[in-house]
Amino acid sequence: METTDLLKKVRYIEIKARGLSRNIFAGEYHSAFKGRGMAFSEVREYQYGDDLRDIDWNVTARYSRPYVKVFEEERELTVMLMIDASESLGFGSQSVQKRDMVAEIAATLAFSAIQNNDKIGVIFFTDRVEKFIPPKKGRKHILYIIREILGFEPEGNGTDINLAVRHMTNAIKKRCTTFLISDFIDANEYSKALQIANRKHDVVAIQVYDKLSTELQPIGLMKVRDPETGEERWINTSSKKVRQAYRTWWSGLRSKMDTAFRQSGVDSISVSTESDYVKLLLQLFQQRK
Repeated sequence: METTDLLKKVRYIEIKARGLSRNIFAGEYHSAFKGRGMAFSEVREYQYGDDLRDIDWNVTARYSRPYVKVFEEERELTVMLMIDASESLGFGSQSVQKRDMVAEIAATLAFSAIQNNDKIGVIFFTDRVEKFIPPKKGRKHILYIIREILGFEPEGNGTDINLAVRHMTNAIKKRCTTFLISDFIDANEYSKALQIANRKHDVVAIQVYDKLSTELQPIGLMKVRDPETGEERWINTSSKKVRQAYRTWWSGLRSKMDTAFRQSGVDSISVSTESDYVKLLLQLFQQRK
């Protein structure tokens, strides 16, 4: 992408995402993801009904009367965007590619986080961890992230969610909210990695897909190419057997994904390139209240 075109797209994404996060998502995001951690605030004298487990024994010994620790909700979160940059995201049967949808969703979440004074970081991944942007605050940092989301060129082609999730779990020490954004076209097993990650962090999965990729249309002979492996072949889409085989493959992919989310307790939504991702994100936020 040329520099001029990239800057124009960055500006467009900034205006749209900033407007959405300020006018629509601000309150919903805050209530959905705030207050999930507790931080020490102060000590005060013990009052009837206080939990004995909150007694600060050092202060109690010093003053010869019981004191308890007071905790408050952490007002600052660390948000990580895990963005699939594999070649399969370049598919799109309409005017919007999956990659474009991923970029808009990621940018909107980034602006929502920054408006709530949260730190935001990014992990780009394919079949390897491509780039890690440490969590920081500020408009300059956000614009840098958006430029990377729009212009990042990966080295790998495939997808390895398991590897990326394990990397995030090990790299981020403090509990964070992680948005895993991918089409989840991945032959590898990633359920266990999600379970471990969601015990330590708060993981939310966002699947982006194109409706045309869910079922073959009977249009005769068609040359297809796997974007992640480069393999090409001719298939007869008029064959019921071929269409059924493809339908079975897609169904298995969805079943594997849904099972992984259910077993790991990860909240999730699926967003079509033709759907209104704003409405779906709001539903996700409201479910988490």
